[in-house]
Amino acid sequence: MLIVPALLLTACGGGEDSDKKKDGASASPKATQQEVPKPVDSASPMPQVSGAIGKKATITIPKGKPSASFVVHPVTPGTGAEVKKDDLVLADFTAKVWQGGKELGSSYEQGGAPQVITAGSKKVIPAFADAVTGQRIGSRVLVVAPPAAAFGSAGNQQIGVSGTDTLVFVLDIKSVMPKKAEGEQAEIPADLPQIDAAKNGPATITIPKNDPPAKLVDDVLIEGKGAEVKAGQKVYMQYTGAAWKINQGKPEATPFDSSWNAGQPFSTAIGQGQVIEGWDKGLVGKKVGSRVLLVIPPAQAYKDQDKGPNLPANSTLVFVVDILAAM
Repeated sequence: MLIVPALLLTACGGGEDSDKKKDGASASPKATQQEVPKPVDSASPMPQVSGAIGKKATITIPKGKPSASFVVHPVTPGTGAEVKKDDLVLADFTAKVWQGGKELGSSYEQGGAPQVITAGSKKVIPAFADAVTGQRIGSRVLVVAPPAAAFGSAGNQQIGVSGTDTLVFVLDIKSVMPKKAEGEQAEIPADLPQIDAAKNGPATITIPKNDPPAKLVDDVLIEGKGAEVKAGQKVYMQYTGAAWKINQGKPEATPFDSSWNAGQPFSTAIGQGQVIEGWDKGLVGKKVGSRVLLVIPPAQAYKDQDKGPNLPANSTLVFVVDILAAM
């Protein structure tokens, strides 16, 4: 699967090791420390775009050096709702480096899936975050991003982008996802962690004084109205995770990880060993739009691996997962 890594800041799914994240790595805010130029509709010279929306775009790079302009040009304006700041946008992409025409991949290639972009987020490269803001759903947008609108002077060695490379993207804006599961949350038994996930941010998890259950818990707190998640699909979700024992009986658990801190939802193929076993077993079969409480015994999590002070070895894990989309 050829997916451009490091385009977006991506959370660590279920605390999963970074070497398992094949479909995205971190693009930290430091990568864009240079002042970002304001987007313009066109500049000279301009790449040409051909091909139908819904398929990989053909990008033709013109002769000559790129301008220093940050170009955001709707090739085909959409007719859907306008994307607003902080919307969670699903967009397919095709990408090239201007210099030399090197291809950086496309979400349309086999095994690919749309990127999730938080519109206007400072934690996402401006070439994506700023480019989708104000566009309409259904648009195909050409983006010409100088280093300041992409990875800055540091570039991105992981994908072979230097600090002087201008990048060219074609974004197909598909839809806007909900930010979290919506609906009345079911009552949780007293011997299980209590969850407050009403706000847009990391959930508050309160772990009871009793010992954790020995078997996997995958309770649906809010049942979504979407289709059931199938093994092999790419699932987009918000989550917060905490370890049971070290937080036992405390008014509020200290999370070891949360997608909310990354600035956008986490995405992964589910049911295929890309994340811990408890996620694969607990989320397949749940409906899109659901909130799920997962309590995962060590054997289905990280076993005897020590993952740091907030995630010691042999930990039972507690996750609150909102399933936003699956495809």
